[in-house]
Amino acid sequence: MKDKIEKGDIVLINKIGKYHNQVGEVSGVDYNIFFVKIVIVKLGNQEENFEEKDLQLQTKKPSLEEVIVSIDKILEQVEQITNLPAKEKVELPNRLKYLKLDIPKLDKQVIQKNFDVIDKIFTVTREADSSANCWQEVDSNLEKISWWIRTSL
Repeated sequence: MKDKIEKGDIVLINKIGKYHNQVGEVSGVDYNIFFVKIVIVKLGNQEENFEEKDLQLQTKKPSLEEVIVSIDKILEQVEQITNLPAKEKVELPNRLKYLKLDIPKLDKQVIQKNFDVIDKIFTVTREADSSANCWQEVDSNLEKISWWIRTSL
């Protein structure tokens, strides 16, 4: 069942009360003594428990396949960045390719370290050439990868 609520998903609270119509991210799933699925939802700086029936799925967290596609899309965009320094022109595609290979292995430390370096390179590159029209595509795909890393490992 594809619409099953899982950790990392974005949900809308449809239970009448204090949190009605608020949107949050699922930080965990548990079951009570009656085997009713309890979903822990992060709302700002706090977490609240809800029964699954009180929630409506808004956005599924990215799948492994979607993350791999996002990396490929970023690789395509990297070729369009004209002001990329020579060192980064080699390092960035290599790091992205390594990230693509590391993600299926689910090694959190390796993936997080590699992603942090990629993000840092993009931050510096964006400052040097903020006019490139590829940044919207790069940013949305980086966000998808970051979301998957945060919620899957």
